[in-house]
Amino acid sequence: MDSTFVKYAFAALTALAISTTAASALEQNCRFIQAKPDREACYKRQEDELAAKRKPAAPAAESKTLETLQQMRQDDDAVYRSINNICRGC
Repeated sequence: MDSTFVKYAFAALTALAISTTAASALEQNCRFIQAKPDREACYKRQEDELAAKRKPAAPAAESKTLETLQQMRQDDDAVYRSINNICRGC
């Protein structure tokens, strides 16, 4: 095997192991809480944290896309103006 492939595979497996461990650690923390209200509050906090992580940042990305499109349109207009100034029959 190529050593580069092995390095990337090892890095990917390490990242996967760390992310899996962190998620399972959160679940185990709540699972071992004896008092039911405290345990339910722990699960609710986890649920809120996961929802916040999964929520897309659409407004920021949408405005950035709009700005990018406006910039592209301005660039296109500048190119069209410069093309129109070229003498085609000289």
